[in-house]
Amino acid sequence: MLHGGTAASARPLTISGEGMADDIILSAKGLGRDFKGFTAVGEVDLNVRRGSIHALIGPNGAGKTTCFNLLTKFLQPSRGQIVYNGRNITTMKPADVARLGLVRSFQISAVFGHLSVLENVRIALQRRRGDNFDFWRSEKVVRSLDPDAKALIDAVGLTPYLGTVAVELSYGRKRALEIATTLALEPEMLLLDEPMAGMGHEDVERTSALIRRVSANRTVLMVEHNLSVVASLSDTITVLARGNVLAEGTYESVSKDARVIDAYIGAGHA
Repeated sequence: MLHGGTAASARPLTISGEGMADDIILSAKGLGRDFKGFTAVGEVDLNVRRGSIHALIGPNGAGKTTCFNLLTKFLQPSRGQIVYNGRNITTMKPADVARLGLVRSFQISAVFGHLSVLENVRIALQRRRGDNFDFWRSEKVVRSLDPDAKALIDAVGLTPYLGTVAVELSYGRKRALEIATTLALEPEMLLLDEPMAGMGHEDVERTSALIRRVSANRTVLMVEHNLSVVASLSDTITVLARGNVLAEGTYESVSKDARVIDAYIGAGHA
């Protein structure tokens, strides 16, 4: 039977001194967003440690998606501050933040359905170069990207599907392709929005293994509903409820926190 943890075990982390700041790659302070009088996110403090896998969870209506959109700059905050790698990015645009190495992958797979796996990743590599004229260059020049594209495809386990048109891939493999195109941008920090949404058991296991692999040399922040995935992958978990941080810590600590249990049961979760 689950039982309540202590408040101290779930107290949100804070930056307290230069040494701690160096360990934090993404930080939010007093982050909030209002929609016509409705507060979707209150005043969230969040610190993501460099090199970790950090999960953002909570019951339906907790403010996870809004908070994620604020951190990835697809929404502007009503208040608060966001700092990435020591740089204030609060008012920056998503594309500018991506150039700094903070790159988002979407809940709905965002790939070109009628292009092959190789062509999708090649386009992402062209985008990284920032040269729009790449699309008008000779086939020989474009194919010079193939070694890098194939390396990324191999990294996500899609080498057998190199020439497969994306629309013919299973849902889980489409998500793997999307992660490959995201990795083509060379992110230092990868933000994943519901990476397991709509997947069967086999795809969940495959994608979990993929996230573990790609996190070896980068930081990952993900919003995820699948708590078994969160438990197996995450170093740190932040639980949101009603737009505010309810608890933070390891899965072991937050899963035993009485406030977290109440929030999930109160929202109709087991």
